[in-house]
Amino acid sequence: MNEAKPREPREAIEPREVMQEDDARLRITWADGRICHYIASELRRACPCAQCVNEWSGERMLNPEAVSDDLKIGDISIVGRYALNFRWSDGHETGIYSFRYLRELCGKDSF
Repeated sequence: MNEAKPREPREAIEPREVMQEDDARLRITWADGRICHYIASELRRACPCAQCVNEWSGERMLNPEAVSDDLKIGDISIVGRYALNFRWSDGHETGIYSFRYLRELCGKDSF
C-alpha cells in the first residue's frame, strides 16, 4: 500500500498577491504568508503544457537550453480561481500553471 504524500492545505496554495516585479521576475505571496520569487526563464522551462510535456509519458519535450536566460514575461492572466497563464517573449502562451504547481516549484532549488 502506498502512503499518500501529505498535501498542503488548500488555503496555503491560494495567492494573496501576484506581483510582476519587472520583465523577468514574479513574486507570489501565499495565503499562509510564504513569499515565492520566480524567474521568467525558469518558469518557461517548467511549462506544463502538452507542447512542453508529453501527455502520455510525462516526458519533458522542451529542451531547457532552447529557452533564453533573457526571456521576458509579456503578459500574465488569471485562469479561473486556480491558475496563471503567461505569454512569454518567445511567443509561447499555452501553459496553464496551477497555483499548486507554482507552489511546488517554489520549493525547488532552481527557483
